[in-house]
Amino acid sequence: MIKGLDYNTQRSHLTMPEYGRIVQDMVEHAINIEDKAERQAAAEKIIQTMTTRSTEDKSNPEFMHKLWNHLALMSDFKLDIDYPYDVFEVRAIAEKPQPLTYPKDKIPVRHYGKLVHDACEILATMPEGEERDELARSTANQMRRMLLEYGHTNAREESVFYDLERFTDGKIKLSSSTFHFDKTVIQMEKQSKKRKKKNHNKG
Repeated sequence: MIKGLDYNTQRSHLTMPEYGRIVQDMVEHAINIEDKAERQAAAEKIIQTMTTRSTEDKSNPEFMHKLWNHLALMSDFKLDIDYPYDVFEVRAIAEKPQPLTYPKDKIPVRHYGKLVHDACEILATMPEGEERDELARSTANQMRRMLLEYGHTNAREESVFYDLERFTDGKIKLSSSTFHFDKTVIQMEKQSKKRKKKNHNKG
């Protein structure tokens, strides 16, 4: 690095690179002008400069509104002036959303996912009846689908029945003699067996 030279890596970040460093410097200067009338005049001058530098269609009715939005963005909304357009919308867009908190609930067997375990918790407290039977049926089918989809080595019917009983504190007890999985699940199982057989023959 040569002493005395101005390197891009040493400069402040350009919010709108398409307007260049000069416009960004003009904006930062305008922010620090104490007199509001002078700040307003400086803002108008900046908009004129941005107009000449922009490659967008200047006949577009939204063109000037967009320039003032960009000016607000470049100043990080610190430029205290009377904007001729409402820049509230662009402020909302510019604000970064709060990061979503990752669910920290403990899931006994992660390959089933949280929704399955939530359903099991509901089943454990539901009274006997058609509604519970229907939820148990759909939950068991979903559990089997997930085991087959992720190629789990233990995707047998008995494994699902055992896990479902365990996760519902013994409230839901299914068996192959009384419970039959949906046709789509059975089809998934057949396809899974074909893939395993094909891979075995290749090996």
